[in-house]
Amino acid sequence: MMRNNRKRVWICLAVLAILLAAAGGAAYSFFFARGLPLAQAAYLYVDRDDTADSVCCKLQAMVAPRSIRGFKWLADYKDYGRHVFTGCYPVYPDDNMLDLYLRVARNHQVPVKVSFHNLRTKGQLAARLGEQLMVDSAEIAACLHDSAYCRRMGFTTETILCMFLPNKYEIYWNASVDALFKRMRREYDAFWTASRIAKAQAAGLTPEEAIVLASIVEEETNADREKPVVAGLYINRLRRGMLLQADPTVKFAWQDFGMKRIYNHHLLIDSPYNTYKYAGLPPGPIRLPSVAGINSVLDYAHHSYLYMCAKEDFSGLHNFASTLAGHQANARRYWQALNKRKIF
Repeated sequence: MMRNNRKRVWICLAVLAILLAAAGGAAYSFFFARGLPLAQAAYLYVDRDDTADSVCCKLQAMVAPRSIRGFKWLADYKDYGRHVFTGCYPVYPDDNMLDLYLRVARNHQVPVKVSFHNLRTKGQLAARLGEQLMVDSAEIAACLHDSAYCRRMGFTTETILCMFLPNKYEIYWNASVDALFKRMRREYDAFWTASRIAKAQAAGLTPEEAIVLASIVEEETNADREKPVVAGLYINRLRRGMLLQADPTVKFAWQDFGMKRIYNHHLLIDSPYNTYKYAGLPPGPIRLPSVAGINSVLDYAHHSYLYMCAKEDFSGLHNFASTLAGHQANARRYWQALNKRKIF
């Protein structure tokens, strides 16, 4: 009898051991097994309207559904739905579900790379930032057009684009509009060192005016070697009180950036950006100039040129002149080339 009891005890212990081993194996598989079906790191974006279920669905779309069973169990057990944090979270090929859950549940997000180049308008900037961040482009556009908010940033609604220096930045994906703008203000302040401010002042410009001029220079030429020459030409005109007569400002006034030729009727538009009609610089930049473009203004070429005209070979370069007669001769050659190519 005792022998049978002992046998039953051993059987029970053996079954219990098997069950514990199975449970341990399942727990290990659920929570600690590493190796997701990913060739490289992927990124989970948790938006403002996400729930625990939608986060799990996003994960399932990234990796095999069976791989995230441990994540789903932890999400249910820990009531993750009560504290879903927005953000961008990396998912690594060697992650286990416990590590991944703790990263997401504890808001251990990583910044994303944000860049913006070759933009002309507030709408384009808002759209580009909205594509790369959680914040809606309409929220960004609203701040760009809000005079009180722009004033708090130290700008006007015309000069606010000066604050956005084209570059690559690392910013948290769920950054608010205010956090984004304050970051851009810090980058702007860091860029305008005492040395750069002194160079702008020597040219008779404020930092904002230097950026506005750089925006015109970069619309005039893509050739880096020409940019300091073009900048020097416009500084010469400003110092003499001459109208800048910059064709890109007319295109901006019309908001028609595909114009091939500027005719006299185009010059009649009543806009502060029409530098054929109003003296001095326009009230704001006509594009986001690059750092190279801004530096071309700060390190402008010293010369006597007052006029420029696109070369008749359509190379994208320009003929420069110090006299009106010289400019008119250059302009005739260019217009003849346009007519020959039937560009109207």
